[in-house]
Amino acid sequence: MTFETLKLAKKVIGIKQVSKAVEKDLTDVVYVAQDADIRVTQSLKELCSRKGIKLEWVPSKSQLGKACNIEVSAAAVAVLK
Repeated sequence: MTFETLKLAKKVIGIKQVSKAVEKDLTDVVYVAQDADIRVTQSLKELCSRKGIKLEWVPSKSQLGKACNIEVSAAAVAVLK
């Protein structure tokens, strides 16, 4: 999935919301910013691994925010099924 497609996809934004969606098996893929704090993303990374959810890395939080068509940065985004 490209950043352009991410703008139109049904998604949840933010570590807490993404984690909840992964727990409920509602996600296809999770995007995580590489410059996000490891303490914040580590539990999400482990959760995705445990649930078998594809994890994609994005260079920066600001790029991920722009890809979601929001004016703030985002550490994580999940595309919903």
